[in-house]
Amino acid sequence: MTTLSIRNLRFVPAVVVWGIDLCVVFVATMLAVLFRDSVTGFTHISTIFTPLIPITILGIRAIFFLIFKIQKIVVRYTNSKDAIKIFLATLSGTVTLFILTYSFWMLDMNMKRFIPVSIIGMEFFITTTLMVIYRFIIKIYFLERINPKKLKKNIVIVGAGTSGITTKRALDRDAQSKYNVLAFFDDDPKKQGMQLENMQVRAMTQLDEYLMENEVSFLIISIQNLPARKKNQIAEIALKQNVKVLIVPPVTHWINGELSFKQIKKIKIEELLERDPIDINKSLVNKDIVEKTILITGAAGSIGSEIVRQLLKFNFKKLILLDNAETPLFFLQQELIGIKNWKNIDMLLADVTNVDKMEEIMELYKPEIVYHAAAYKHVQLMEDNVHAAVKNNVEGTKIIADLAVKYGVIKFVMISTDKAVNPTGVMGASKRIAEIYVQSLNFNQKTTKFITTRFGNVLGSNGSVIPIFKEQIENGGPITITHPDITRYFMTIHEACQLVITAGAMGEGGEIFIFDMGESVKIYDLAVKMIKLSGLILGKDIKIEFTGLRPGEKLYEELLANAENTKPTPHQQIMIAEVRRYKYEDIENEITNLIISKNRDPLHLVKLMKNIVPEYISMNSKYECLDN
Repeated sequence: MTTLSIRNLRFVPAVVVWGIDLCVVFVATMLAVLFRDSVTGFTHISTIFTPLIPITILGIRAIFFLIFKIQKIVVRYTNSKDAIKIFLATLSGTVTLFILTYSFWMLDMNMKRFIPVSIIGMEFFITTTLMVIYRFIIKIYFLERINPKKLKKNIVIVGAGTSGITTKRALDRDAQSKYNVLAFFDDDPKKQGMQLENMQVRAMTQLDEYLMENEVSFLIISIQNLPARKKNQIAEIALKQNVKVLIVPPVTHWINGELSFKQIKKIKIEELLERDPIDINKSLVNKDIVEKTILITGAAGSIGSEIVRQLLKFNFKKLILLDNAETPLFFLQQELIGIKNWKNIDMLLADVTNVDKMEEIMELYKPEIVYHAAAYKHVQLMEDNVHAAVKNNVEGTKIIADLAVKYGVIKFVMISTDKAVNPTGVMGASKRIAEIYVQSLNFNQKTTKFITTRFGNVLGSNGSVIPIFKEQIENGGPITITHPDITRYFMTIHEACQLVITAGAMGEGGEIFIFDMGESVKIYDLAVKMIKLSGLILGKDIKIEFTGLRPGEKLYEELLANAENTKPTPHQQIMIAEVRRYKYEDIENEITNLIISKNRDPLHLVKLMKNIVPEYISMNSKYECLDN
């Protein structure tokens, strides 16, 4: 038989709470009468006391407690909002008692039935005070006895501003919280040394030493709009001391403007790889897009779908979202259904290599701007499927580009990749050939401005290393990395697409825009950081294994080819690559021969690709034989 105790008593029935509250009312009434007697000199309660007084007060209170649902407040979770609710309930009852009392007086009823105003006032004060106090006493009991401090995990909060204070109070409000806040840390000299919520605010310079000397389980970053660089520095200090890092969401994500304990989450690796927000010229972009019909190929992919979300902020005329992947396109449709401009969006399931279908779409919609994001992008798959890479990345681009000229598209923005620079694999080479074609086509006609944007790996995109590592960590490992020294550039999808749209608006035709990708990231260091963020220990809980570079894979990514230089643009994060230009007649002939080649032998196709792109040198690939 289980022994019943307050420790395993979770929730008291609402009717019991209601009964306790009414007992509090009765006690408050008796105290009010006794106090009035002692002040006025009456020696017997019966002088003024009649059963009508407690009956009336209890009846009114019972009704208003039910109306305000006071009995449904979970006592051990009582907070300031609950106290206000109790105050309003008792105040409403008191006002009603005053009205009844004066109504009796106005009707000149027997004064023995009249409740003295002093009793009503004192009873209101005593009832409200006792109801709030007993609730907070029980809350404190559960906080201190059920979850004693010695069993709680220690926390430090970075940020002693409004968000930091709100974070501390959110932790205090949650009776089931097993956290004990030790200190605040802040960079602001004016706050350092102050007492905040009965705790000292310390300087950020003391954080490393404090974590080393104290047993701290969690560090919460509560500063709103903290620069990514600073966020990363704080996380590095915490992870070095095996302290888990949590982060408070933006104020805009708080529920009804109030932070919930459950909203404080573990920081994600993506948040540590983010860079400071970019500034885009919204007026320039809007001028470029306003009242335009826009076609986006590969619209359901990582980049394409984010371009869609970015364009929703501007005053376009119509969006045509095209993709050949049914399920991703369906999910994008479900995301967009019901938005303000939904009636101006068409979803098309089609393949960019189907020239008849593409011409039908161009003729029907006559788009003025095209964002060409449709592409095969997985390095190893394309190494094993050369014809597919040529078909989709080269022929698909040529079909859309040629139709853009034929149907008077004003701007054609192609999404390329850093793997097109000095390509070492089929995928990168196919994208470089697509770049060459659209740039040469730009200078062979005057209808359409062809613009290329080139950037590195995108955080969270399909096939990105981060979701792969996450899955491997969740499965207990091992984490597989091709080489201990391999590095990559990273950019968030949001940032990449902002820059794509900005570059498209800036472009005058023929440019290959490259983006400031920041510092390259060592993949091994990235994996180690993800392991620590997961609360695991490398070598004990999970292992890292090196599998060797895959066919076509580079050790280091590049944004410019050896012979290329850059020139600046008005936007500090966008540069123009000065690349070798090809004559349209020559390149059109070579690319056509590649596309229509009846010999689909991979070696033959790769040889044709190497003829078009002389800097294409295969690496870790069976096609290295063609470079001799």
